Order: sequence, then C-alpha cells, then structure tokens
Amino acid sequence: MTEETAPVSKISPVSALRDELQRRQLDGFVVPHSDEHQGEYIALASERLAWVTGFNGSAGMSVILKDRAAVFVDGRYTIQVEEQVDKETFERCHLTDHPVSDWLTANVPSGAKVGFDPWLHTPTQIAAFRTACERAGGELIAVEGNPVDAVWSDRPALPLGPAVPQAENFTGWSSADKRQTLAQSIQEGGTDAVVLTAPDSIAWLLNVRGADVPYSPLPLSFALLHSSGEVDWFIDSRKLAPELADHLGPDVHTFEPDQLGPALDQLGGNEKTVRLDPNTQAAWIFDRLKQAGAAIVHGVDPCQLPKAKKTTVELDGIRAAHVRDGAAVVQFLAWLAEAAPTGGINEISAADKLETFRRGGNSFRGLSFPTISGAGPNGAITHYNVTEETCRELLPGSLYLVDSGGQYLDGTTDITRTIAVGEPAEEMRQCFTLVLKGHIALGSSRFPTGTTGSQLDVLARRALWEHGLDYDHGTGHGVGSYLNVHEGPHRISKVPNRVPLEPGMVVSNEPGYYKAGEFGIRIENLVAVVKTNESGANSLLGFETLSLAPIDQNLINPDLMTADEISWLDAYHQRVRETIGPLVDGKTLDWLASATKPIA
Repeated sequence: MTEETAPVSKISPVSALRDELQRRQLDGFVVPHSDEHQGEYIALASERLAWVTGFNGSAGMSVILKDRAAVFVDGRYTIQVEEQVDKETFERCHLTDHPVSDWLTANVPSGAKVGFDPWLHTPTQIAAFRTACERAGGELIAVEGNPVDAVWSDRPALPLGPAVPQAENFTGWSSADKRQTLAQSIQEGGTDAVVLTAPDSIAWLLNVRGADVPYSPLPLSFALLHSSGEVDWFIDSRKLAPELADHLGPDVHTFEPDQLGPALDQLGGNEKTVRLDPNTQAAWIFDRLKQAGAAIVHGVDPCQLPKAKKTTVELDGIRAAHVRDGAAVVQFLAWLAEAAPTGGINEISAADKLETFRRGGNSFRGLSFPTISGAGPNGAITHYNVTEETCRELLPGSLYLVDSGGQYLDGTTDITRTIAVGEPAEEMRQCFTLVLKGHIALGSSRFPTGTTGSQLDVLARRALWEHGLDYDHGTGHGVGSYLNVHEGPHRISKVPNRVPLEPGMVVSNEPGYYKAGEFGIRIENLVAVVKTNESGANSLLGFETLSLAPIDQNLINPDLMTADEISWLDAYHQRVRETIGPLVDGKTLDWLASATKPIA
C-alpha cells in the first residue's frame, strides 16, 4: 500500500510568485538573469528568469506586477523572446529602446511596493530603478530571501564542482606574483582591500579552475584581496581539491561563504577603505560595508585588465587550442558537405556531431557555450537555442549558421560559420559577401595605440550600411584563457567603450546579418591584438587571426569584393590549409583542399 501524497499544483510560476508577493505585502518584483556574482553564465539554481518566464537567454530581466508583467532583452534575443515567452502574460521590451526604468515609471501604481533581491543587482541598477519607482509614486524595497526561491519547488541544488589548480605552464604567471602586483596598485591607490565577486577574476588571480557553472570552468566564490597581497577566499570547503593547499600557499586563507558578511563587518569596524565597483558588484555588499562603517572607494575590478592582456604563455596555448579546434571544425564541415545534401541532418544532430569531433581533441574540457545551431529561419535568431520542439532540418536552398566553441586546458575558442546547403539564393550570396567584407575590413585593420573597439566598430558595418543593412549586436567580445568565453573590459561595439585595445587581448570579429523568418549570417573568428611595428609613439597595432576554418566560398560573390579583400581571403585560406591539412586525411583533406582554393 502506497502512502498518499498531496496533488501536484498546476499553478503557473507567475501566479505562484504573485501569491508569494502578496503574502509579503509586495506589489511587484524584479527578476534579473543574474546571480550573486553578476555573471552571464550562471548555475542552474540561479536561472530564476527562465523558471518564471520561459526565456532562457543569457541576458535579460523581468518585472512582475499584480496585473501585468514584462520581459526585457537586448537585440540578440528579440526573436527568441517572442517564441519562448507567453504573450498573454508578458509584454516584450527591448532593453535599450524601452529600458526597465522607463517601464517602471509608466506602469508601477502609485503607492506600490516593488521588491528586489540586493544580491542580484548592482547599486547602479538599483539607483535607476528606485528613481523610476519614485517618479511613479511607488517604492523600491530590498527583500531578504528571494521570493522566487520560496515558490520554486524543484529548484536545483547549489553546485559543488571541484576547485583545482591551473598549472603555471598554462598561465605563465604565478598567483603569488599576480597578488603582489595587484597589491602594489591597491597600496598606491590608498585602499586597504578590494572585494572580488567575479568568479573568473578570482579563478585568474589564484590560478584555479572549477566546475560550478555550465560552459565556464569556474568555482563560485568571493574573495578579499588585501593591500598586503594576502587573500581571504570564501568558498565551500567541500569544493577544495587536496592539492590546493600547497598550490595556494600561506598567504591565501580559505573560509566558508557565510563568513563573508562578518569579514566585511570587520573591515568596517577597523575603519578600512575598501574598493568596490558599483556597476558590477552586488548592492548587498555595498550595504553591508556601509552599515559596518567602512569607507568605500569606487573602482573597477583590478583583475579585469591584466586578465584580458594574455601572457606569452597564454597566447601560445590559445594558438595551440585553436589549431586543434580548427581541425575539429574542418572535420565537421567536411562531414556536413557530404551528409547535408542527402537529407536527414537536423540542428541537433549537426551540433552533436560537431561536439563529437571536438571531444576527440587533446585537452578538451567541454563546450564554451551552448552551440548555436540554426537552420533556415532559426539562423536569424542571434542566440538561438535549439530544442526538440524548434529543431529544423537542414534543407536544400537554405543557410545553416553554427556558432560554437570549446574549452581546452590551454585556451577557449569561439567560431561561427554560415554554410549554404545546396544552391543559395542570390540575396543570400550578396548579404554574406557584405558581411565578409566587414569581417575582412576589421580583421585587416591597423590602428594606433589608444584606439578603442568602439572606434573600430564602423569598419565591420560599413559595407552593410552602404546597402541599408545592419545587425543588432556587438561586433566583438573579449575571450578568456580557459575561462569565460565572454570577458571584459574591452569590446568592439557601437556602445561607447573607453578601454583601449592592447597587445595580448583576445577579441571576436563577428559581423552578421539576419533576415527574420528566412536566414541568418554571421562570420566569426577570434583575433589577438598584436603590435605591427615598433616606431615609438607612432607604433601601430593590428589583429592576428586565431580561428582556423574555411569560409564558405559558395556564398561569396567575388564581383562585390576588391582585389585586396580577395587577397586577404586567399591568404587566410592558404594558412588554414597549411596548418590544418597535416591533422586530417582522406575525404576531409580532399574537402579542405577544395574549400580553401584561391578565388578564381
């Protein structure tokens, strides 16, 4: 005889959340795609936005009020949000064109109390939201204990991935030297300590890697870097590999995560000056330090810039990782060229096949992000996430966009190729060639020291603009060294960025074009910023292309290209052929020779 159980509730997540908000005497709640570390790729236990709304992109936010709700996404997800979110429940808004603060001002009722979790927002965000609510006659209130967690009955457990050393032969810079270098800058800035909340910064500083977050080898943790060079590391002790004690040395002290609050209190009690970034760190930490009496100095995470400027050892490893990754992509493209025309290949099977080829490479540790595998109209969804329900076949006369990457012990990769299945339409060839022209213009550019990515962004868009076309995403993001596939502080984008590109930085070059309901095009290589001459104040920088895989010549209209552009492409393809050729054989080698032949 089985024990009786209560019937399973069929209440929707939004209804359950609204009931909880009513119990707490709140009229609304802000649900971001965020965790306590303000990360992009977050643990399953932090996917509150996806649970509440159904939208599972890597950036977004929702506001739930008593009688209305909205989801906010950027240009990468405008199509995806339409497909995933219930239109009867949620208004869909563009984060830039119709920001959260404007929506709050227009929709929060007078006298309403809107809650937020201070662990999941920065002070900068909260200041804007508070002003917006006050303009509407409402009030923004910090809550203790996230109401989503209270009603998310099957919420996944917090992760306990092992934290392990990252050997110096991969980093080229010891943790002790990193800590002392940063400590000197802390001292010079008149600061006693810096709070580190970004897991990739802590992983870089301590030369450790973990397994708490999908696709990024990160241990979720917090740290205090003191002006002495000592570090207090707040991490669940169950994660710590035995060899970490010797690796970290005597100047790194480990504590359980719940000791962070008391440690911040101690800094305040000792009237210490603490550095924090109001744009990237949780409001909870600011509030705790202020209450404890600490002096807070605003400043950026000191790990971000040195982490972005890869060491010689890291760059050598990244190049080696791209050779192995290139071999896997070439094997996939050769397989696809033979298999796709016969039919039966779909977005899921293609993505699985590509992962299989990657898994055959040395030092492979997993994908660097969920593979974007988009056939036909799904390719027009910039950050498309294939599911059993949305999966399409690769059909003749269509385009297939695959954006993928790998995590290797010596580097992180990210590459996008757009492939014609069968004979492409002339419009497809024209748009692809315009995107390629922008890719080449950026990849072959030379620029003076001090140039930012924002100043170069127009190079990737010019050919498209001349035909009245554009794309609604950035052109380039920083990439870590066996760390996050998206990292700052540099980027290439229309959005102003004051961080100059410097030698050693790795960034993507990925212009695109998307025709909703029909096809998507993106061509992405990773590039490293390098010196192109040594002429003192007039020294110029440029890009070294790291990714190695053919660009589909079936989609190129040579009549739209200049002689210099054709020369660049031929030289790139020759390099791909000479580098990857020795790593493949048989039909794959034959395909590679054909795919990289000079343009007639």
